[in-house]
Amino acid sequence: MSQDPLLLLTAPTPPEPAKLATATPLHIALGEFREHMARRDLAENTIKSFLYDLNFLAHFVGKNRAIGSIATKDLDDFIHWLLHGRGVPCNQKSLARRITALKVFFAWLADSKVIPLDPAAPIIHQPVSTPLPDILYDDQVEQLLATTNLLRHGDPQGARGCKLDARPHLLVTLLLATGIKKSECMAIVSNHLDFSDAAAPAVWIRYADARHRHKERKLQLAPDWPRVLEEYKAQYQMSDKLFPCTARNLEYVLRDMSLLAGLPKQVSFEMLRWTCAVRDHKGGMSAEQLRQKLGLSKITWEETGEKIARLAAPAI
Repeated sequence: MSQDPLLLLTAPTPPEPAKLATATPLHIALGEFREHMARRDLAENTIKSFLYDLNFLAHFVGKNRAIGSIATKDLDDFIHWLLHGRGVPCNQKSLARRITALKVFFAWLADSKVIPLDPAAPIIHQPVSTPLPDILYDDQVEQLLATTNLLRHGDPQGARGCKLDARPHLLVTLLLATGIKKSECMAIVSNHLDFSDAAAPAVWIRYADARHRHKERKLQLAPDWPRVLEEYKAQYQMSDKLFPCTARNLEYVLRDMSLLAGLPKQVSFEMLRWTCAVRDHKGGMSAEQLRQKLGLSKITWEETGEKIARLAAPAI
């Protein structure tokens, strides 16, 4: 669930390619698609990768083929050719990437009203299977929160040499409630916090870069989180930023909590993001709500959602 470049391509935008029509040759449309990607400020390597994969389609159907005449059967035949007719092995990772390129390109044409229907929509996108990420199970979450609470309230027995510190509990409960990424966590400032409803405190995930504004969202916090925040403010010199330190400092906090709680693996931002997603899935949150909460594109969600469901499934 790292930063998702596909969100830059699939986010709603005003139609751009007014010069394109159903009769436009494919190679002309690909040139316009390159300009579209550049306008969305995608990295040059990403642009080259998309065009490299789409040029295989141009080779197969003909670069002068009218974009409006390309049907789902043409794309199915193209995928079959990649696998069996090209004479060069196409591994599953390359195939998944090329199907993604097809879906993004034709979705752009359809969303821009250049073509009436998206011929790539029916194609089943099967991302390369990767290992399931590590998460915390319910008993481990309880262990972790018991440890952060111990630090928050102090250890009257002194058994673990704990000193009063609300920051670990503030951080862990924030990540477990929101599932935000490390970069999103580090960007939180005071006016992103919304405590207008005392029963439903929230945080706004904001982006300074206009390219990412479509990922902005409001996420609920635990009801007692503002109280923990006040304890944290009394202990730390909080400026406008919620965490006026480096991300590495917070990684050390999570590492230390892992050791104090006696957990088998080191807790990380990513682990807590996945843990939040699985807990929300188990709690009945819809797939679309969870996708939006995590700030993922629909294409990336296909693999992520499947992994979340597998992690949430009861052990047999």
